[in-house]
Amino acid sequence: MHNFVYPIALIDDPDGGFLVACRDLPEVITQAENRPQALEEAEGALQAAIEMRIQDGTEIPAASRPRRGELLVAVPIGTAMKAALYLAMREQGVSKSELARRLGVNEKEARRMLDPRHSTKVPALEHALHILGKRAELRVNGV
Repeated sequence: MHNFVYPIALIDDPDGGFLVACRDLPEVITQAENRPQALEEAEGALQAAIEMRIQDGTEIPAASRPRRGELLVAVPIGTAMKAALYLAMREQGVSKSELARRLGVNEKEARRMLDPRHSTKVPALEHALHILGKRAELRVNGV
């Protein structure tokens, strides 16, 4: 099971505001003037880091348990779905062309499913995950 909700540290910046960091994804570093903005910036930085790892074909680390003082920030749903598909394909050694064959679509469409610049509908990603024996679940928490 993959969870795309990562612990984020908000560090008081001596010059004011907050520095934002994620120990699971060291490339996630940003800053903000206040706490709400810091959480919004963290979500954007997480999204960019996950998308970059998909594009580069590198590993996406599992989210660790939060430590004292860390906050949990979720990757946007569309990005999380693409990451789940990417990880399922890696786990099973399924190429984009093989995914396309299994889905009965052309390879260009399968490539777009993993392209962060292309908006893929959730039902299409859900179907692709199902073809790979996976199921997406959504959990809604309070802010």
